[in-house]
Amino acid sequence: MAGKPETKPFSHPTGDDDDDLLITRQSTSDHSSTARSPECSPYNMSPWHQMPSYIDGEDGDGDAHGTIRGCAGGGELLPRGTSLLGSLVREEGHIYSLAVTSGLLYTGSDSKNIRVWKNQKEFCGFKSSSGLVKAIVIASDRIFTGHQDGKIRVWKMSPKNPSIHKRAGTLPRLWDYLKGSINPSNYVEVRRRRTAPWLKHYDAVSCLSLNEEQGLLYSGSWDKTFKVWRISDSRCLESVAAHDDAINSIVSGFAGLIFSGSADGTVKAWRRELQGKGTKHTHDQTLLKHDCAVTALAVSSTAPVLYCGSSDGLVNFWEWERQLSHGGALRGHNQAVLCVAALGNLMLSGSADKTIAVWRREGRNHICLSVLTGHTGPVKCLSFEEEDAAAGRWIVYSGSLDKSVKVWRVLEQEPEAMRIAEDQLIQSANKQAN
Repeated sequence: MAGKPETKPFSHPTGDDDDDLLITRQSTSDHSSTARSPECSPYNMSPWHQMPSYIDGEDGDGDAHGTIRGCAGGGELLPRGTSLLGSLVREEGHIYSLAVTSGLLYTGSDSKNIRVWKNQKEFCGFKSSSGLVKAIVIASDRIFTGHQDGKIRVWKMSPKNPSIHKRAGTLPRLWDYLKGSINPSNYVEVRRRRTAPWLKHYDAVSCLSLNEEQGLLYSGSWDKTFKVWRISDSRCLESVAAHDDAINSIVSGFAGLIFSGSADGTVKAWRRELQGKGTKHTHDQTLLKHDCAVTALAVSSTAPVLYCGSSDGLVNFWEWERQLSHGGALRGHNQAVLCVAALGNLMLSGSADKTIAVWRREGRNHICLSVLTGHTGPVKCLSFEEEDAAAGRWIVYSGSLDKSVKVWRVLEQEPEAMRIAEDQLIQSANKQAN
């Protein structure tokens, strides 16, 4: 349903501080109003914490310095070429969101602050009054942040001084909101016995995704809708009542498709159509429907592949060849997958078990290269930038509920494989020269 949708009433999250520690919304059927003692934290009470282990010998505790282990576990260190470069720590809140551009790393936390890091040192920061920072995306000179209170803030970096960021607005714009509030036909039901204008989120903005080619920003929310914004003028073009429970992830994909994942256990594909100056998104396919909450989605930049992390610890993936087909499920974690990232031929998955699994896609197969350990809390978010395209070398940032960000160098190929390939190139060049 697009345009001005009629949404069904939904149950509002409790808002308890402890419940926010896992912050990726589970299905409402998992919530309990029973009082809990401090010892029984939501993390310890969660079924994510009590799942059987798929990784033999892995205790999940990690260490302060970080190690690299084989996906089969056992605790052995593997010479994979991946290394821990450093840790960024500022004792002010759990890390929920990351974004990187041009050597600058933006981190969002439950302190309401957005911190900016450069060369692994704090560069600057700015504060929002809009609550916990759940999502960050960057479009050219603008930074968009999604918040727990349902607001999307827009920030701009000063062209003269990159350490200065000023708020450039809020989505929706105040004038659009006021104008929409006048017309009764613009109101939809957002809770039982409560209506509100359709163009504003009325629960946490849990995820953001950009389609820079089309100039569009997508926002997903715990209010079960996703909205489409035109970046050029910050207008809300469309609101889609997408799921029966909270949306935890949204990603702009390939072949004109948008993918949304929800606590209702489904992954849905939506087809985008451009209509004049607006858009229309129609439901194309439901890719997954199960009892576990969908927590994270990512699309590969080098192949039409969609990855989906869920609270059962699995990463499902689909491949596109004129249509989407299920490629399989990757088992690398013994607790919920909270974030996934696709970079080159690699896919990384961060988990509540405090580890990051590194997978390499080889055709239709995925090989687990290593498991990165070192965080002492659930890994909540991942971001990355290319360090050396020719060498397949990436810088990966992992944010955790242990209040730290770790910086990793990750290679698509093992050093030995890279050395053999280089030797073959040298030998081929020598033969041509002779």
